[in-house]
Amino acid sequence: MMVQPYRGYGSRTRVFLMGRVFRQARLGRMIPRRGMLRDTADVVRRIARRGYADARVEIRLGDNSVAVTTNRDGYFDAQLAIAYPLPEEVAWHRADLVVTANSQPPVQASVDVFVALPETDLMVISDIDDTVMYTGVADKLRMLYRLFVEKPHRRTAFSGAASLYQALHRGAEGHAQRPIIYVSRGPWAIYEVLETFFQLNHIPVGPILFMREWGISLRHPWPRRAEDHKRDLIARMLALFDEMPCILIGDSGQHDPEIYTQIVEANPDRIKAIYIRRVDDKPDRERAIQRLRDQIRHTSCELVLAPDSNLMAEHAYANGYISSHGVEAVRRDIAASKNDPA
Repeated sequence: MMVQPYRGYGSRTRVFLMGRVFRQARLGRMIPRRGMLRDTADVVRRIARRGYADARVEIRLGDNSVAVTTNRDGYFDAQLAIAYPLPEEVAWHRADLVVTANSQPPVQASVDVFVALPETDLMVISDIDDTVMYTGVADKLRMLYRLFVEKPHRRTAFSGAASLYQALHRGAEGHAQRPIIYVSRGPWAIYEVLETFFQLNHIPVGPILFMREWGISLRHPWPRRAEDHKRDLIARMLALFDEMPCILIGDSGQHDPEIYTQIVEANPDRIKAIYIRRVDDKPDRERAIQRLRDQIRHTSCELVLAPDSNLMAEHAYANGYISSHGVEAVRRDIAASKNDPA
């Protein structure tokens, strides 16, 4: 039995924590430690994990605790009321878990939990696929390969993305600890790969990596619609971080501009900017995004369609969301990438 908790998040009054308890097949001695066969075996092993149903998961955060039970796929989704306050001078806290199931010996684990500081002025909610990391969602087969098979060190971060997210995380004064919440179209099975990718590229990890639970089966052969998933998650985050302003970041390849525009219309005073990375040069798509920009012109939110991270950084700096050092770092990284012969 194994347990994999995902980074938690919350406010001063409640915290959310997800994870999975599962069985995983061991690799045979005939499988080499490196190479394509090993990579393929690792992918198959992650996808074929068998969830451990009805396992009891006890969670403790400071002097607060809660116990939950895993569902039939082995996932748990805990909400922990903060009756005993956590230290207010730090944003990251450690939660300890103890998992018990049937006659199995108890399994212990720990995970980081992000709780926004009282003075936090802004949060960022960002797509991952074709926004931070190139996946090519327009080509479904290639996207599936990149999601499931491609190793973290071979995945490509967009030029300047790391510096942009670092600047947004630090804020205009350079020492803020803003929450950055990432959303992916991929399933939880690739969580570990994305964790490594973020670390390798020095991208702020953020409180969570929200994935979809695909739940593929003969009765339900397709995962939940990505648009519904993203819209519901953003609404949940806006409710949790009550009144905190927000920036939304996505790409032009899918439905991010439409989803984000709907969010702005429902929350006209909360969303300060929408940054959309342009991933193609289709005139019809640009005109459609222009219409969306006009649609929210009456609000305080501006939709920025950007060919690269530099335009996003310049807008963020002009509006006081990042520091001058932040925008300069983005410019340097983009210039360095253009001069890199690789």
